[in-house]
Parts: sequence; structure tokens; C-alpha cells
Amino acid sequence: MSVRRSTIIFAWILLLPALLYVSVIVAYPLVDTFILSFTDASLKKTTKWVGAVNYDKIFNSTFAEVIIRTFVWTFFSVSIKMIIGTFGAVMLNAAVPGRALFRVLTMPPWIVPMAIGIFMWGWMYNGQFGMISGMLQNWGLVDGPVAFLAHGSTAFWATIITDVWIGVPLVTLYLLASIQAIPQDLYEAAWTDGAGRFYRFRRITLPLLVPAMITMSMLSLIATFNSFDIIWILTQGGPNGDTTTMIIDTYRTAIGSKRYGEGAARAVLICIFLSIFCLLYFRVTHRLASGESR
Repeated sequence: MSVRRSTIIFAWILLLPALLYVSVIVAYPLVDTFILSFTDASLKKTTKWVGAVNYDKIFNSTFAEVIIRTFVWTFFSVSIKMIIGTFGAVMLNAAVPGRALFRVLTMPPWIVPMAIGIFMWGWMYNGQFGMISGMLQNWGLVDGPVAFLAHGSTAFWATIITDVWIGVPLVTLYLLASIQAIPQDLYEAAWTDGAGRFYRFRRITLPLLVPAMITMSMLSLIATFNSFDIIWILTQGGPNGDTTTMIIDTYRTAIGSKRYGEGAARAVLICIFLSIFCLLYFRVTHRLASGESR
């Protein structure tokens, strides 16, 4: 056996655990879900092949509204998290007294178990004994109790605020670590040339922070797009479906209504959308890397 062949065999042996993991944990469920989406699988009858009927049902129903709502919910949630997280990272990087304490205080929303944090926000949104409604009444801004989760528009934004509260600490700490990785020599040279704080942020911090912001935006987008706990605990997709996103609708169809074939079709669409996002992310990062190498 030649040295080249033995090297190739050894390389495949090293890759075997990763290949088994991808095949069993990732590839098989994806393929099985894709096949299931072309059947009428349910709890009550024998599974039959129905072709693209499940996808026809999706596009001939109100699911288009659910898709739009999911994109809007994800856009606002990720955008707000990135804006607050970037601002917080810059502030936490500033040389101010008590900086370490402020960094620690950003952690609780991320450390507290998600379900407990969501229940806490649900209590604050309550119209009868919630803190937010009580404060608004005490300040004279409203005449009576406000049940934020009972109305579509307020419930929609209430779920976004809760998601932002949970997600901001991770964004902040990630971007803070990226800022601290920027060479201090650049700031010292700019300061020597008389550059002000805003100019240094605009010309040094922000351009070097863009790759980290893109990566964090992508990770946040995937997590937010697939977010289930927040909406389900607060509203279960209500009222009147005004907070129903694709993941909530998929759960209701597949698990709640036991229509596994239709639920699988919805899951396939979610996978397609997220795959498109990932491809766009890889394309953008490749362009950035190509630009830096020139």
C-alpha cells in the first residue's frame, strides 16, 4: 500500500465520527422529514403518498400571512438586539469606574432559565396585577388596566420585547469581546493625530466590528426565526393568531392537530428559508474575506 493511499485511509478514519454524527443526527431526520412532507401521515389513518398536496394546502391557506409575520417578527427582534447590543458593547468597553460591575449586570437575562424569565414578563404584561399596567395607571397615561397580551398589536410587540431582553446579553458580550480584540495601536495612532471619539468609532471600531456583527446577526436570526418558547408561553400564538409564527404554526399542525405530513411540509419550508439565510451569510463573509486579502 502506498503512502498516499494509507494517508487517505487514515484521514477518512479520522473523519468517520463526524460523518456518523452528521448522517445520524442531521442528515437522516432531514431526509425523513422531507419524505414525510409528501404523505398524508397522521395519527388516525394509514400513511399514503400524496405528492405535493401538503405544499398546495400551505400556499392556498393563510400560511402566507404567517410567513410574513415571521419575517417581520424576526427582523425587528434581531435589529433591536443588534442596535442595543452594539451600543452596550461600546459603553462597556469604555474606561469608566465600575465597568466590571456593569458587565456582570448584563448577564441575568441570559443566566436566568428562559421559562422563568418569560413567565416573569408574562406577569408584568398582565392587565390586572401586572407591573407595567400598574405603572401606566399610576402615571395617568391610561385610564384602566391594559392587558398587553390580549390585543394583537400589543401582544406582537410584547413578544419582541421579551425576546430582545433575553437575547441582548449574548450579543453585547460577543461584540464586546470583538471590540477588545481590536489592536489598541490603531486607537493610539488616531488619538495622536487628533481624531475624536466618534471619528475613531466610525473609522476604526465599526469597520473592524462588521464581521463580528454579521456573524452575530446570523446566529441571532436563526435562533429568533426558530424561537418557540417565548411566543408559546406568553400567547400560544394568540390572540386570533396575531403572534403565530412559522414554528408555532408547524407545532400546532404536527403536534396539536396530529397532521404530521402537513407539519413536515411546514418544517421543510423553515429549513429552506434558513438555508437561504446561511448561503447569503457565507457569500457576504466570503466577500469580506476576499476584500481583506487584497
